[in-house]
Amino acid sequence: MIQNPPTDPSRGFMPYPAVKLPHAAHGPLSGLRFAVKDLFDIAGYPTSAGQPLWLALSGIRERSAPVVQLLLDQGAAFAGKTITDELAFSINGNNAHFGTPINTAAPDRICGGSSSGSAAVVSRGLVDFALGTDTGGSVRIPAHHCGLFGLRPTHGRISLLGCHDLAPSFDACGWFTKNLSTFAAVGETLLGQDPSDTRLHRMLVAEDVWGLLTPDMRSALAPALLQVENKLGSATRCIAVADGLDPMVSTFRHMQGFEAWRSNGAFITQYAPPLGPGVRERFTWASTITSDDYTRAIAARQIHIAKMDALLADDGVLIIPTAPDVAPLRAQDESELELYRTNAQRMLSIAGLAGLPQLHLPMSQRAGAPTGLSLVGPRGSDRRLIELAGHLS
Repeated sequence: MIQNPPTDPSRGFMPYPAVKLPHAAHGPLSGLRFAVKDLFDIAGYPTSAGQPLWLALSGIRERSAPVVQLLLDQGAAFAGKTITDELAFSINGNNAHFGTPINTAAPDRICGGSSSGSAAVVSRGLVDFALGTDTGGSVRIPAHHCGLFGLRPTHGRISLLGCHDLAPSFDACGWFTKNLSTFAAVGETLLGQDPSDTRLHRMLVAEDVWGLLTPDMRSALAPALLQVENKLGSATRCIAVADGLDPMVSTFRHMQGFEAWRSNGAFITQYAPPLGPGVRERFTWASTITSDDYTRAIAARQIHIAKMDALLADDGVLIIPTAPDVAPLRAQDESELELYRTNAQRMLSIAGLAGLPQLHLPMSQRAGAPTGLSLVGPRGSDRRLIELAGHLS
């Protein structure tokens, strides 16, 4: 058992007393320390989901989530639970109750969320890797902001049993590392083998997504894109979402909001817990989404899935910016953060709505802060995406 650090310069760990959590003495992940987002149950600990009243009602869990137990059984040592944005309904990384973790890669900027604490402790070097979850960008955005590798896997690829739900048809378990070799080792344990071994060789640059960037951001990412094309092959220019990015985002938001209220609405209605800025407004809006809205969104989602599957087939890779710009400054107000979130969803919803794997690669900087690119692959191509990233080294 690795004890929680007595002082936490990342401010990413939850301040729980350390509990003995045995791990295998030998295994492929021996020698690696890991942290876990406080959405996952861990034996001997409560689960807060980033909300104080939820924490008060939690009680001590008797067993660990299967994904956590798997890592322990493979030799990894548990280091602590990490702060999550409240009920995981944000990509900012600011928790009004438990604090804002520090982005070591850019201390004047936010970590991103909702897996903020997990990204923060990896960025600070306190652990080798950390688990997070991604519904609407909650692994991809912190990975981008903190200069880390991060994967939103194919939906359903990694078990989320024993994990607090936000929107189950989107929720996915991902992880962060600083280096690709550790990332690949964790992936071998969590992902198993891809269902197909078809080589990913068709590179596609989504011009509609790249067109969202400011000139400064395009300039910052141009060398990274050139490196990808030089190493992986010349890319074909395409339009990722022919029906428009904003209708796609609307579909995602209505489905996510409806499911988020279905998962958390009874708790909010019964106990009226104080909710932080942004989270409060999102749940208020989510409570107004009707079953008919949700049904229409499901139909639109199926169209999006079919078109993305046709675009990528079994050998295509979509190359897109992960985020519209580097991480916002910590001093920015909620309205500015909400605008950033809206712009980011135009990029994040492409893979999220389709349930496809998206791997963030830290490859560049702008204004002294990290940025990078994403590779979006066909359904079930998670391991092949990681292997493809290895060719960029």
